[in-house]
Formats: sequence, structure tokens, C-alpha cells
Amino acid sequence: MIAARMLCGRLEALEAEGRLTGHVCVVPVANPIGLSQFALGQQEGRFDNYDGKNFNRFYPDLGTGAIRRVEGSLTADIVSNVKTIRQALRAELTHWRASTPADRLRKVLMSLAIDADYVLDLHCDGEAEVHLYTQPAFAQVFAPLSAHLGARAVLLAEISGDYPFDEAVARPWIDIARAFPDVPIPLSCASSTVELRGRKDVDRGVAERDAAAIVRFLAHQGFIDGELDPLPEPLCEATPLAGSEALVAPLAGLLAFTRDLGDVVLADEIVAEIVDPLSGAVTPVKATTSGVFYARADTRIAETGKRIGKIAGKQPYRDGLLLSP
Repeated sequence: MIAARMLCGRLEALEAEGRLTGHVCVVPVANPIGLSQFALGQQEGRFDNYDGKNFNRFYPDLGTGAIRRVEGSLTADIVSNVKTIRQALRAELTHWRASTPADRLRKVLMSLAIDADYVLDLHCDGEAEVHLYTQPAFAQVFAPLSAHLGARAVLLAEISGDYPFDEAVARPWIDIARAFPDVPIPLSCASSTVELRGRKDVDRGVAERDAAAIVRFLAHQGFIDGELDPLPEPLCEATPLAGSEALVAPLAGLLAFTRDLGDVVLADEIVAEIVDPLSGAVTPVKATTSGVFYARADTRIAETGKRIGKIAGKQPYRDGLLLSP
């Protein structure tokens, strides 16, 4: 949220200078419901207290209905097709019945993003390096953003499971293009979930740098007049989300990491240790894949089965639900 607020200031200045050439919508507080949830003195906004669902999952699938709506209406005119598809997507969203407060929030957020060329869904992990999630079709689109942010992992999946926001706004274009292969349909909404480090990384200086990186990305996409800043050398290459290993605590105890975020670890290397506070027994937690250690839990007490870290491996080995709950 602090990076989004810093971004607003930069965009306002660019608009005053007449350099903003496109429409940019920024939502600094995207989840007021979660922000209002407190338990035992702690703000807990990841899951809805009402039904236990992750606020960033379970968005509606607009593609199936939109395919029915546009059938027979698409032509050889690309511009016309984009307009027709966007009208169909908006009609599907209007038709979607949002019955809970969280679903009504989802509907509002999708209404703000459904016509966008690019969507950045800003998040943070427990403790983490900057990392991005996007679909394979958009890996090159977001390569400049990854480079400017200094991302240590870019994780690709066409379907990650449970329909998160970034997929909900972009996947319909992929589905519609596949449904009508004989007409020109560009993928007109590129989206990415951008994880800006961890929950404790709330710092105005860092947020200003992140906002500046997003502005540079917008300039790269042609939304800001002026010379483009040189593209930094990327700090990572895109890897499949299906190759990302979620380290799991094999038993309960005190959690002590032996590797730092950003480290490249090899398969069979120890990444963390679980210490029994009564006996002093130490149980190592080893990586089973090689890659960048890009995220970890922000607590140091582990229960059996707790996800305690993530490693971006290059070889896919998982399927099904690829995101954490």
C-alpha cells in the first residue's frame, strides 16, 4: 500500500507536467474488508473471517460466458474484436451475482481492471525478495518490470489454481483466442501479481524506489513521454511455478533458517532447522530442488506441515493447485 501511495504522487507530478499519455488507475487500499479484520491485537487480512476464503482467490471465470456472447460477432478487424470482447467481459461481470461482501469487493476490483491493457496486483509475502507471478504469454511483457524492480524470481503458470485476481482479468483473452483461432484476437490484458518483499518491509525509501520502477515500466510501455531509462541487467530468469518448491516443516518446533533470502541453493542442501525446545533435537529441512530461495515464513515457530519457504526451481514437477492457500 505504501508503494501504491508513492506511485500516486509520481503519477500526479507526471500528469501536471503533461507527460502522462495514458489512463492509470491506482487503488492504494484494495482490501478494506481484510484491513479491518483484527484478532488478538493483530491485523489478519489474508483470509475472510466470514467464510475463510483467501481474498485473492475465487474470482469469477468470465471467459466461458464471454465466448458465448461474442460467437458470430468477431471479424477480421482487430480493433473491433477487442472492443467486442471487452463489452462481453463487462456484461459477464455485470451478470455475475456477488452475494457476500468479499464477492462484492471482488466485483468492484474487477470492474476497475476489466478494460485495462496492463494490470499489476501489488502484494507482499511473509519475508521475501521481490518476485512476480504471471502467465507464460506475458513473460516478456513484464521482463522490464522485473529488471527495474530487481526481482529474484518470475514464476510462470497459465493456470495456478483457485482463480486469483491476475488470472481472472487475463485468462479470458487466452481462452477466447483459443476458441476462435481463425480471427485476430490479441491478448489485450497482460497481468502480473507483484510481490514487493515481505510484510515488514514498509519503508518510504524502498517504496519510492518501487514506485519509480513501476513508472519506468509504464514509460517502457509507452504511457509516459520522455527518454527511457536504461534497462538494468535482470537478476533472474523466468521459471515455471510448477517448479517452485514449498519447503514444509516435518514436525513442530523452533524454526531457524540456515540460508538467507536470495541465496541460490542446491538440491539436498539444508535450508532450515527445526529445534525441539525441550530435548534440543535438531531436524534439518533440505531442499529437493535447486534454485533461488526467494521467500520464507515471517514467524520462527513451526507446526507440522507449515510452509516455511519457497525455492524457484527450473524444472516443473508439480501440478494441481500451485499457489499457497
